Amino acid sequence: MYRTVQYYYGSDPHVKKSDIKRRAILDTAYRLFRAQGFDKTSIAEITTLVGGSKATIYSHFPSKEELFVECMMAAVEDYMSSTLKHLDTSVDPGVALCHFGRSVLNLICSPEQLEVRRLMIAEAARSGTGKLYFDKIAALRTHVSAFLSACMESGKLRRDDPDLAADHLKALLEAEILEPLLLQVREGSPDEKETALAARRAVAAFLRAYAPAVQQIGSLLRQPKQRRTEKRSQKSAVG
Repeated sequence: MYRTVQYYYGSDPHVKKSDIKRRAILDTAYRLFRAQGFDKTSIAEITTLVGGSKATIYSHFPSKEELFVECMMAAVEDYMSSTLKHLDTSVDPGVALCHFGRSVLNLICSPEQLEVRRLMIAEAARSGTGKLYFDKIAALRTHVSAFLSACMESGKLRRDDPDLAADHLKALLEAEILEPLLLQVREGSPDEKETALAARRAVAAFLRAYAPAVQQIGSLLRQPKQRRTEKRSQKSAVG
């Protein structure tokens, strides 16, 4: 998941020692949580491997639950910093959302992230861990909501609740592939061709749902004419 601390920070003299320590704690704790689960991983064991004291770890993370959630989020946040760059309001929203969706699917369908999500779900009821994780994810959603809100303001999408629209987009992106992978119904993660196709289909459905009102009215006006044409064709065939 993480690069080694020396590789990640060694070339940057401006990084604080406390940041290096925090990253080392996350790196070590993440490996232990994945290998042993939450219960069998102790702060004492993390301290032994990282060095220092328990007080040092608690100065960065108030609780073991907080540390667990931060570990689960770290890989997502590292990847999402580049993924969110696709949400460019200067380009067509369909193009931007397809690039964004493909990048998201490549992340969440990776073996590592599938394992992280299963682990997170298994521990969700523990001391508010699920809520902590949800709040972190919701913070990332604000970037998507802001993009959709800008598209709504400019008339590229119909006006609605951008937070709800972001939830709808997430659900559509995950609809085809994610659940079979989480439940281990299918073997092997999808390749980039499959995730790109799934993203395009999800975005197409999303854009139909959030098309500007003028486009929706135009579509409704065309439908009766289309039905009349079909009826005339049917009558001609009967005659």
